[in-house]
Amino acid sequence: MKKYFRFEELGTNYKTEFMAGLTTFLAMAYILFVNPANLALVGVENLPEGVTRIDQGAVFTATAISGAIGSLFMGVIAKYPIGLAPGIGLSAFFAYTVVLGYGIPWQTALSGVLASGLIFVLLTLTGLREKIINAIPANLKLAVGVGIGFFIAFIGFQNAGIIVGNESTLVAIGDLTSPTVMLATFGIVISVVLLSLNIKGGIFFGMILTAIVGMVTGLIDPPSGLGGIVGEVPSLAPTFGQAFAHFGDIFNMDMLVVILTFLFVDFFDTAGTLVAVATQAGLMKDNKLPRAGKALFADSAATVAGAVVGTSTTTSYIESSAGVAAGGRSGFTAVVTAGLFILALFFSPLLSVITPEVTAPALIIVGVLMSSSLKDIEWDKFEIAVPAFLTIAAMPLTYSIATGIAIGFIFYPITMIMKGRIKEINPIMYLLFVIFVLYFVFLS
Repeated sequence: MKKYFRFEELGTNYKTEFMAGLTTFLAMAYILFVNPANLALVGVENLPEGVTRIDQGAVFTATAISGAIGSLFMGVIAKYPIGLAPGIGLSAFFAYTVVLGYGIPWQTALSGVLASGLIFVLLTLTGLREKIINAIPANLKLAVGVGIGFFIAFIGFQNAGIIVGNESTLVAIGDLTSPTVMLATFGIVISVVLLSLNIKGGIFFGMILTAIVGMVTGLIDPPSGLGGIVGEVPSLAPTFGQAFAHFGDIFNMDMLVVILTFLFVDFFDTAGTLVAVATQAGLMKDNKLPRAGKALFADSAATVAGAVVGTSTTTSYIESSAGVAAGGRSGFTAVVTAGLFILALFFSPLLSVITPEVTAPALIIVGVLMSSSLKDIEWDKFEIAVPAFLTIAAMPLTYSIATGIAIGFIFYPITMIMKGRIKEINPIMYLLFVIFVLYFVFLS
């Protein structure tokens, strides 16, 4: 095993790799509780007519399984110290845009995830991924990531009760003296403090501390089960295979845009994460990513597996950089992370204490982290600033990641042509322009 993972060449050992895998897991463990809460629309009282709520326990199990499968694939096939799990941005898109916004049943949404994963596999095997990556301007890639960060943070503020609806101004500040709002505020403060002190897994530990304070103050009911912590693994029966059963429902304009959004966000999020973590670990060769095809295949295969068991898009986690900082260099780090996801299956009773007020700080902090790319956008060029700004602003304001992407991609060729930079526009961008214009036509 040491030879397979190239321990000697990479200057690592079992102890270092185990601690790195544990660090990566703790840094991303929050998704085990945030993802089920997102997909089950916990805290949302009125669902669109005909739309049912996905089983939260089944999503918890699916989240752990997809994280284990994805991390194992990444470690064994691509040999990178990168953990995978359902992405929080696409989790929010799945729940709040596709299901809540469009009124699409969660079963059909899972079929959309499956379709995007299969397309991703095909693009990886045929080598088309590089052409598509190069077709999308770097500034728009950055804008999409920032916009998703803003959208996630907006959802977090809503779940916390810090931002509420208002008939006159659409949104307004909530009752900051409300006990639940104060609990969420405590969670935000403690998470910020932990991360400011460079505590590995600060988001996860912040959630745990917030939940404990909630139970101590009587705002959250303690969980049942052995010690209130360990319990039976929730059944996958409510979600397993639903992606196949409803695959025939995805062939319409709304679902085409949904699938493209799943594909687009996962595609570039994964590429960015792979490059960032590999660079940090010193694994880049001549400014190129070795075994990139295998890494992308592991990611896309994990998305397919996740859709089958019942969760949103599985993707590579930038939190893996925490494990690399702890010394992780080989795929064995990811294998350890995979094993810990399996172990986490037995801690489902904790789901009952992970309320919207507990998950809200995690969403807001992730939003902060995703917004760091703002500095890299070329704001001094008007033809770039307009589509980038509209992409970012439209996501939280329209409550839709897909709409933000569509608006930005429509304005990009317009501003570039008017500035005389037509030769810099890739033909694929014109195709996307037409697709998104048709999207708005059919949506209206």
